Amino acid sequence: MSASGFGASGVSVRYDDVLALDDVTLAVPAGAVTAVVGGDGAGKSTLLRALAGVVPLTRGSVRAPGRRATGFMPTGGGTWAELTVDEHVDFVAAAHGLRGTDLERRRERLLQATGLHAARHRLASALSGGMRQKLAFGLATLHDPALLVLDEPSTGVDPVSRVDLWRLVAQAASDGAAVVLATTYLDEAERTSSVLVLHEGRELLQGPPDEVVRRSPGHVRRATGAHDPRWTWRRGRELRAWFPADATPTGDPVHVDLEDAVVAAALAREAADA
Repeated sequence: MSASGFGASGVSVRYDDVLALDDVTLAVPAGAVTAVVGGDGAGKSTLLRALAGVVPLTRGSVRAPGRRATGFMPTGGGTWAELTVDEHVDFVAAAHGLRGTDLERRRERLLQATGLHAARHRLASALSGGMRQKLAFGLATLHDPALLVLDEPSTGVDPVSRVDLWRLVAQAASDGAAVVLATTYLDEAERTSSVLVLHEGRELLQGPPDEVVRRSPGHVRRATGAHDPRWTWRRGRELRAWFPADATPTGDPVHVDLEDAVVAAALAREAADA
């Protein structure tokens, strides 16, 4: 981890008898977007919470600027149903010691960037899912954090709001923030500078998206005929099959993308652990 960014080094996190993260290292450089991907229970949220300083480490270390210079958007956004948009801004601003003309300048910037100016007096419970997520993003960036941690910011929102959120994410990185986000959408991860693939708390692959695809283990084919169901998955109308590197694959070749690479890496780990 360089002085120009943040990250985690050899981080492990245990909850009672569950090892949620096992020796994970991640660099989060300034001015770039880093994605953390993986299935349910992979450890994505735990890693992001560790970076945000809200979960204790069992082992390892985190390089971060501290809570006052960190913006954290948890899963689901972290808004309050009975507060208006303006009241959200006031509440978060008070936590960061923002007031007066500086606060009003930041409020106006948030409302303009998120498109919530006309909704500033509405309760969060009256906003759409996409509007609540944009509000949560605006709150996480209200104090101009050096490190921005986003836990699945676009999950469950409409396509237009997804585009808006990614515009906001890209702008935050362009402004110099070190942005790290968890996502279940692999097409989103393909837009980032670097991807960390987690599986059951352990790193499988890490690097730029195209490098992760190149390092995908084994072979991926379009499944034709009978295949072991443990090593197959559905992509739209097609059925894909994975074969170990030392196997002779059958089926038609496919263009392997990041989604295929992530699945192949998880299956390779499961085969190695079997």
